[in-house]
Amino acid sequence: MAIRFDGRVAIVTGAGNGLGRAHALGLASRGAKVVVNDFGGARDGTGGSLSPAETVVEEIRKAGGTAMADGADVSNFEQVTAMVERATKEWGSVDLLCANAGILRDKSFGKMEAADFQKVLDVHLVGTFYCCKAAWAGMRDRNYGRIVLTTSSSGLYGNFGQANYGAAKSGMVGLMNVLAEEGRKSDIRVNIISPTAATRMTEELLPPQALQLMKPNAITPAVEYMLSEDAPTRTIMGAGAGSFAVIKIVESEGINLPESEWTPDAVAAHFAEISDMSKAKALTGAFEQTQKYVAQAAARAGIKL
Repeated sequence: MAIRFDGRVAIVTGAGNGLGRAHALGLASRGAKVVVNDFGGARDGTGGSLSPAETVVEEIRKAGGTAMADGADVSNFEQVTAMVERATKEWGSVDLLCANAGILRDKSFGKMEAADFQKVLDVHLVGTFYCCKAAWAGMRDRNYGRIVLTTSSSGLYGNFGQANYGAAKSGMVGLMNVLAEEGRKSDIRVNIISPTAATRMTEELLPPQALQLMKPNAITPAVEYMLSEDAPTRTIMGAGAGSFAVIKIVESEGINLPESEWTPDAVAAHFAEISDMSKAKALTGAFEQTQKYVAQAAARAGIKL
């Protein structure tokens, strides 16, 4: 059965261009009523105009869909709250949220100003929190919600000149992990996309022939799946150029050392065993790590837990 969003209300932030535009068009084409949010600023977050959002809304309406434009700055909680309230008043709910808005202020760490670090965190990480927070109570009350956040390989794996962006994007993974756990009892499923596509954020980084392969609408199927009725939860999905992958944070099995070897020298001596990834696995929650270490220590001490 084809995935549809008939009767669902979606908010897509940063939807005036690039990935957000593709997500908004895709959701609308599958029946969702879409709030097309875009502050309309430059790539570094300066300026502002509702025109990009209004242009996407017009595209949706011409194709027979339903949409409204909203210019809320995601780093302003009052504006974000007003956006959610407006959509709820107009259409009755907010069921789906794709937190996609972002800016870039790239500089090497030695040259990065504190204000540029803070602004990128405010838009990406704090702004994502604001959007989730504004929509959360309604989703919980209706016992249904689907949220997709947007991380980046720069945060997951690192990229020169993006300490601010990488920190914000990796922080989103932590936010997703916790919200997914807290949302389970209310059927609020929270996932995160790690996209790579040809947008104004990447146009200067790749050769033309590569950019031609990396269409923004190649990411949207993953986002739509993770916003669907049968979506998973607590999943990191990578997507780009028609490729899709699941990303996991894994931990080695590790070893337990006796108290007599609680020294940096012993850690160095055993580091090959400690870092052996042959039995690595993804943990399902923070306390699982604690349980694992306690079990290893108890086994060494001959204690039955």
